[in-house]
Amino acid sequence: MSTINFGPDLRAVAKIEAVPMILRMVKHVTGMRFAAVARVTNKQWVTCAVDDSIEFGLAPGDELALETTICDEIRQHRTPVIFGHASEHPVFSKHHTPKLYGLESYVSIPIVRANGDFFGTLCAIDPSPADLDVATVTETLTLFAQLIAANLDMQASVDQSRRALEDEKETGHLREQLIAVLGHDLRTPLSAIRMGADLLESKLVERPERRLAVAIQRSAKSMGSLIENILDFARGRLGGGIPVEPRIVDTLQADLERVIGEIATAHPLASIEHSVQVPPLNRCDPVRVCQLLSNLLANAVTHGRRGAPIKVMISCDDYQLVISVWNQGVPIEPALMPRLFLPYTRSELGQREGLGLGLYIASEIVKGHKGTIAVTSSEADGTRFTATLPSAAPDQPQALIAPTEPSTPDSHP
Repeated sequence: MSTINFGPDLRAVAKIEAVPMILRMVKHVTGMRFAAVARVTNKQWVTCAVDDSIEFGLAPGDELALETTICDEIRQHRTPVIFGHASEHPVFSKHHTPKLYGLESYVSIPIVRANGDFFGTLCAIDPSPADLDVATVTETLTLFAQLIAANLDMQASVDQSRRALEDEKETGHLREQLIAVLGHDLRTPLSAIRMGADLLESKLVERPERRLAVAIQRSAKSMGSLIENILDFARGRLGGGIPVEPRIVDTLQADLERVIGEIATAHPLASIEHSVQVPPLNRCDPVRVCQLLSNLLANAVTHGRRGAPIKVMISCDDYQLVISVWNQGVPIEPALMPRLFLPYTRSELGQREGLGLGLYIASEIVKGHKGTIAVTSSEADGTRFTATLPSAAPDQPQALIAPTEPSTPDSHP
């Protein structure tokens, strides 16, 4: 009765495509008619693979009593055992194993894993004597045993990596589900805070108290932006992208100017210069485009040099809406550029405010519009983010209905 589950070991050996060929080569090199790979522990001997021309009667998964074999001795001293004529051998003529199984010739080579663990043996047996070149047999079969051990180690490494990846995916999925639930549930108390702050601001007369109410309003608005970013991140990761719903709009310029005004009000120390020139009609998701501008502008305020102007340029050119946000400040490190639009990048690197989701969400909004986003950054020229989205001129109604795809594929710098 097995006390250990050898199923994984049997499957691991079965996956090694070279094992059948190795067993045939063992028989050829030794001249014996039975070859096997055995799993050997301090309690059990189990067949993992076999090539049997003498009908010895073992198949993969079959066991021999450990004490009836020589393999337990090999497990302990880890050296090969080879003899070609047991009845004439000074030691093995008296050993119980050849007598019990009627063996004359025998070869057994230890299989040892890279970490030093003893797996088992590569062995060959025959009831007839064999004329063995011990040195050649030992060298050849040792190489075969090492090949088996190397394959077992490789499989173990691949399996461990696969399990780690699956665990990471499961952990990430659960984390993102939790983020989505928390973000959704936080909206209700936040709405209550906003309503309470609005009521306080309307009722209070004294200036200090009114300033407190205004501060609560601003904090609630900032928290609302964080929650929306969390929800968008969860939607993007769990649902295949942030949803974008383009439509024909005639208020885009006013909407974008409102966003700039809100950021300027929330950050009175920031100097924001802007030029917004867009056609009366545009085809886009106006809410998402405003969110895109808000995230890029908030990024510039957060990482720009204090007191230096921030410049926003928005225009339409060749049926494309171009949003450019420029600021001065410490240039973005070249090593950070490839990861800049991935979630958490700046927060992981100890950058200042926020969750590190703003640029990720901005890039997903651009992707949803089938546009592109790029960044340049240097000490001399400052940092500029440029988002380009398909749009249409007012005299191109067909383009508004069915906009053409951008000529360049979506890419992140």
